Amino acid sequence: MRKFVGFAVVAGALLVSACNTIEGAGKDVSSAGKTVAKTADDAK
Repeated sequence: MRKFVGFAVVAGALLVSACNTIEGAGKDVSSAGKTVAKTADDAK
């Protein structure tokens, strides 16, 4: 039982950190998209 609880805690921590990483990547992609859109608008 102790091993299971330890595994569950570690798995939960990894899932939480993965969500933050994915959110950060999404923000980076969004920022890059906004920059490309602004450059395209300026070129018109």
